[in-house]
Amino acid sequence: MGYMEKNEDRKSPGEHSFPASGIECFRDRLLQAMGSEKPRAFAKRAGVSEGAVRSYLSGDTFPGLDRLVHLAQALGSDAQWLAFGKEELTPAPQMDDYALVPLYDAQCSAGGGAWNEGCRVLTHISFTRYSLRKQGLTPDHLSAIRVDGESMEPILHSGDTVLIDHTRTSVEGEGIYVLRLDGHLYAKRLQRQFDGIAIISANKEYEKIFVPRDRMDELEIVGRAVWSAGWL
Repeated sequence: MGYMEKNEDRKSPGEHSFPASGIECFRDRLLQAMGSEKPRAFAKRAGVSEGAVRSYLSGDTFPGLDRLVHLAQALGSDAQWLAFGKEELTPAPQMDDYALVPLYDAQCSAGGGAWNEGCRVLTHISFTRYSLRKQGLTPDHLSAIRVDGESMEPILHSGDTVLIDHTRTSVEGEGIYVLRLDGHLYAKRLQRQFDGIAIISANKEYEKIFVPRDRMDELEIVGRAVWSAGWL
């Protein structure tokens, strides 16, 4: 069963009837979505007459489908919610929507330094492909390890998991990178300077390390840290 606009002579040729369930509260949802905006201003923005808007707000008439879409777009609202009080359901994500990134048992020292050779995959961390794509990341070029030490506090805490983008192995401005130096793995802030690279700890109790240009071959940048997580 459908409803027709109560005042048929006001109905434009493009308007149609649609199911009446929930439509009785249309005026309330329209008022809620409009907020403090005046009917005249909203009508102009939505491309409808002020009289039509006032008629909707009084409950005398209801919009047809075509006009409902224009109203919803102008309000930034979901058309189904505006008409019936129900939002369109988003389909549940499927497994193909997720990428699994390996978490290695190698610990990234943020203090004295520790590196376990022959590390194995402990588990995998799932990320939506959409979220990675938004950050310009490719799952095949990512891995994760855990931080060990307190030199990067309060940014990174011991036990935090860090996601590494292995495509970013050169210092681009200033950022947190995972690097290997003298056989140890570190998570540090790197800063490119004129005569080398500064390795900086967030914890002020740790001194800055400077790698001069003539020793740059001893510094291996594993990748840039692009995400971290840990227990509160």
